Amino acid sequence: MKNRKILILANLDVGLYKFRKALIKELLDQENEVYISLPKGMLVEKLEEMGCHFIETPVDRRGINPVTDFKLILQYLKIMKTIRPDQVITYTIKPNIYGGLAARLKRIPYAVNITGLGTAFQSENMIKKLVVFLYKLSCKKAKTVFFENAENKQVFLSNNIIKDSQTCLLPGAGIDLNEYEMTPYPEESRNIRFLFIGRVMKEKGVEELFKAAKNIKKIYPEASFDIVGPMEDDYKDRIHSLVRNGIIYYYGYQEDVKPFIKKCDCFVLPSYHEGMANTLLESAALGRPLITSRIHGCMEAVNEGENGYLVDVKDARGLEEKMKEFIDLSYDEKKMMGEKSREVMVEKFDKVEVVGMTIEGLER
Repeated sequence: MKNRKILILANLDVGLYKFRKALIKELLDQENEVYISLPKGMLVEKLEEMGCHFIETPVDRRGINPVTDFKLILQYLKIMKTIRPDQVITYTIKPNIYGGLAARLKRIPYAVNITGLGTAFQSENMIKKLVVFLYKLSCKKAKTVFFENAENKQVFLSNNIIKDSQTCLLPGAGIDLNEYEMTPYPEESRNIRFLFIGRVMKEKGVEELFKAAKNIKKIYPEASFDIVGPMEDDYKDRIHSLVRNGIIYYYGYQEDVKPFIKKCDCFVLPSYHEGMANTLLESAALGRPLITSRIHGCMEAVNEGENGYLVDVKDARGLEEKMKEFIDLSYDEKKMMGEKSREVMVEKFDKVEVVGMTIEGLER
């Protein structure tokens, strides 16, 4: 796969740089010309420094506006006409759908990456039917459709969106084991520190987390809960109240989350749905135990009872019980869980292997 023009379509620079940097580097090392089409962001400059050509492309990540979305298709068609890429790679729902459609219309080989199903697939309604219809149109001629967990793949197959021969299952984006090295477990202390990293929104399980934290603080007042991430839903008043009452510490969006992972005893993610939760992989690689949802996209990172615990979705009581169970472990047991987390990452999620699998999928 050398000396090609490759066009990558995405909706956010943060995800592209943080999780696809190794793949992009490999494509560049193979002497390909890499173009990236996405909205302007603070990490675009770093992608350009790597050797990518940037094309600023507005993408409305959350809204469903037919006029805006039609303009996006036209924009993608114009970009493809100008660049004349040999291959198109798309990430996230709108680039997947509208970029895939544009590539199909232009008869350019393309690969689609399903990094999660999003809210559209959570209910049986007209929005889901529309999204399924659009995905059928956009994925029909895709050379490869990459999935980050088996459940997402099965949803696409069950809805007759794609054929099994088009699919390639990856262990998420993988984790760079050199960038995320094993770090010493925090020293023994009564102050057990739990950490959540993610968008503060209902679907990440923050309702259940806040409820569990309140109850745990009554029994273990020395326990602490760090929340790191931007507010996606309207939680401003709720967050301020929880901070004021000493239930949580809120740090907002942080470009570098490693310092927070290093000082935590356990990482918690009670999400409702995920493609593959990168925060779980990062925390585990640094050697931290995990408590997360019993869903695909989360459970792959956990060998239950060995490096963490699994909890049913929306089960605040179950989450509380597992966090209490973790608090009551001995220091050596907690530390051993962290060591096991690192082992799971080395065994199943090494980014070097994931990049190799991706390149193979792209070469179909």
